[in-house]
Amino acid sequence: MFSTNDTSTVAAEPVTNREGQWQAFSAALGEHLEHTARPDFDVQDLEAPRRNVIAFFGVGGIGKSTLARTIDASLADPEQRPTQWPQPSWLAGRRILPVRIDLASSAGADLEQIVLTLRLALARHVGRPMPAFDLALHRYWSTVHPGEPLEEYLQRSGLAGKFGRALPGQVKSAISEAASLLSLPGVVGTAAGRVTVALARALRERHRKLAALAGCHRLADLLEAEPGLESLSYYPHLLAWELTRLPTGKATTLVVVLDTFEAVGDRTYREAERLLQHLVWLMPNALFVICGRNRLQWADEALAGQLDYTGPTAWPGLAARAVPAARTGAPGTGSGPRQVLIGDFSMEDAEDYLKRRLTDTSGAPTIPAAVRETIAQRSHGLPLHLDLAVQRYLALQRAGRTPGPADFETDFAVLVARTLQDLTGEERQVLRAASLLDAFDLDLATRTAGLTRQAAAHRLAERPLVRHDPLGIWPYHLHALVASTLRTATDRTDDAWAEADWHQAAARALAALGDQWSTRADEGRRVLVACLRQGLRLARDHALPLGWLADGAWAYIADSVWEPLDPPAPAAGGPSATSAGADGTAAVPLDTAAEALVEVLSAVAGRQREHRDHTVERLTAVLDTGLLPEDLADLARYYRAKAQRDLGHGRDSYQGMRQVADGTTALAPRARRGLAHLARIAGDLPAALTIAQQVGWEGRQQRIYGDLWWLQGDMDQAAAAYRAGRAEAEQHAVAGEQAICQAQLALVTALADPAAGDAEIALAEQLLTGLNQQATTLTVRTAALLRDAGTSGVAERAQALRAAAAMAGLTAVAPTIELAAAFHHAVTGDHTALAAVEERLRDLTAGGDYAYYRDIMAFMADREPATWSGTAWLDSADMVRTRWRTLVTTRQQHLRDAAATN
Repeated sequence: MFSTNDTSTVAAEPVTNREGQWQAFSAALGEHLEHTARPDFDVQDLEAPRRNVIAFFGVGGIGKSTLARTIDASLADPEQRPTQWPQPSWLAGRRILPVRIDLASSAGADLEQIVLTLRLALARHVGRPMPAFDLALHRYWSTVHPGEPLEEYLQRSGLAGKFGRALPGQVKSAISEAASLLSLPGVVGTAAGRVTVALARALRERHRKLAALAGCHRLADLLEAEPGLESLSYYPHLLAWELTRLPTGKATTLVVVLDTFEAVGDRTYREAERLLQHLVWLMPNALFVICGRNRLQWADEALAGQLDYTGPTAWPGLAARAVPAARTGAPGTGSGPRQVLIGDFSMEDAEDYLKRRLTDTSGAPTIPAAVRETIAQRSHGLPLHLDLAVQRYLALQRAGRTPGPADFETDFAVLVARTLQDLTGEERQVLRAASLLDAFDLDLATRTAGLTRQAAAHRLAERPLVRHDPLGIWPYHLHALVASTLRTATDRTDDAWAEADWHQAAARALAALGDQWSTRADEGRRVLVACLRQGLRLARDHALPLGWLADGAWAYIADSVWEPLDPPAPAAGGPSATSAGADGTAAVPLDTAAEALVEVLSAVAGRQREHRDHTVERLTAVLDTGLLPEDLADLARYYRAKAQRDLGHGRDSYQGMRQVADGTTALAPRARRGLAHLARIAGDLPAALTIAQQVGWEGRQQRIYGDLWWLQGDMDQAAAAYRAGRAEAEQHAVAGEQAICQAQLALVTALADPAAGDAEIALAEQLLTGLNQQATTLTVRTAALLRDAGTSGVAERAQALRAAAAMAGLTAVAPTIELAAAFHHAVTGDHTALAAVEERLRDLTAGGDYAYYRDIMAFMADREPATWSGTAWLDSADMVRTRWRTLVTTRQQHLRDAAATN
């Protein structure tokens, strides 16, 4: 209303995605009404467990106050209830009196005002004195506020304007009635002490005229107690007792909404909270809705002594761990949880909120769809961010601009202040430190913050801005918007961190992650990958030395599993070298060794999901910078050479493999294996065998043997070699190599024996679960073609495999797919299809690599090759020919036998 001159713009405060919280509240109120209606319910029972509380909590700006206001308004006037909030059937006909009290310091609500507010609301609602409470209140007021009439205070504070002026008259009526019962002369305000003293004495003497008031067992004690805040905190007991005496037509259930509960005190000095807890405990016939930032801790036994009523026996509903309210359905009845974490908006709900937040007079959204989408994405579901963005939208319009999506790709500094305002100094330090981490435990957060004790981290972990996932590597993570805002928004707080502070904290975090990887090694690879993901981002974003990350990189590649490691793109980068982004559309600046290592590992893992050409480009760009130490440069060279081999660039691949093989890094044996593969691909099988005999396990010797023997058509020797390789991989716990050997075993077994091949294929698929091995996956699919050769549908499946290999840039896989197709057509005797396969093979092997596939195809078809490849076989060509032709005839006989059986 006051942000624009455009009167055609309509602002509203829509309630979105809070159906679950309303249902949780409705269920709590229903249980409360049922409980207080039971014959054995006694408002004066001070030992019975209390179920008259439901707590809603969440981060600042999540919408707690909006929820509190809406619940209050919905109970006061059903017409104001949001349309998506159904009215519970049991609510009809009930007299519900909602009272919302804002405990924020700006609202100025203290215990005195809170107690007066409840009595004033009842004075207007029921319209009659409540003598037990009113007499105690009058004594308190005349003692604590001598010479200040209650009427004047209520007028000055604004409470009279909100609730009316009935209370002072009702109090005077209660005093007069008590004086009359006691046969005292007419007494008024200044003589209130005489009335209460006489009344207390008469109650103890069981005065027959006071039979009604005598039913309040503790009235005399409270009238005799010295007036003050402590005694005032017990007066609600009198108010609760008076509520039970209301006649049927005026019987009322009080629903007290205490908003901004975190303002009653911090978690060290709980005196205000203690007095307020008296109010809740002593009014078991009123339902209290408590909204605040933090979980209500009253069920924690450790608070005994700080609060008067603690423990899970006293507050059974608060003892259960807080759970988010679902969009639909309500918590269970009985002992269901009464602590509800208010969750973030979904993307759809955030956009819906923005649609209805600003509209024109026709109801159409003012904010364009593209802007709403950007705001919703940046908000991470936090309503406060949405409202701040709406304010920014109007401010940009006032400046004469048409706001666009780019104007909202920012965080708001006020969120930092809102987040930090009720934290201690050490908690703020831990919070800023934790914002550097994707996830953390208490030790990691404490070390990153530079503290020596975990107490602050423990306290912070209980706050709703910290999310808990007990199944994660680290159980805690910050709310996404809080974390990003702390890292990127301008921090104007007194204890804001300078750039050097952030850098030092990042260095501490990186060192702590390295220690965790070292000490938690027995938990397996998932800890390594988790530490690498966080460590690589920290080192990259803060230009830190590599340290343990170099060893981590070597450990990562050892298993050939290839989990994605790509950390989010940095906010800004230097102008030096660039490498193509992971999606191939953007350039990533490379200025430091950390940035270079991030790019290398991202490219190496990413090659399982992108074209090998792109992998070569990325790794070449990194090598050209010279940023990596020589051992890690070898890592980039080796995987670039592998990608070049997959693309069919044999000469380039040989140069890279040769350079790594001549070095001393852990990849030298693998590079020598790569040279053996290149020799085999070029058709020099004896040379490949010679190399294989020198590389041992580190060079995957058994797999090289298997690759050589199956080309010879000797499937038994090949299978034995692959099994030996698989066993070695299992012994060394290298899951990736185990899957590769099994895939090759499935391939050769499927050629020789379809039934046995079926079992080996199933095992290969099982071993590939959770691994990102694109080429190996295609090998298993090729094995399935060979298993089914001679049956229908194989040709169509082969075409799909060709397309998949081309999309991935796996040129090296294509000849094997064609060989499988040739085997199928040789079995079926389809010479026309064989000619088409031969044509494709001729194109694929035109450069000389894999030329032996043309010979093998001719062997299977029992004819001479059009042109011999010049392959140097390990056995004689005639022996190789016989083996391959026998595989075809054996399959044909197998199919004939199967047909005869059927």
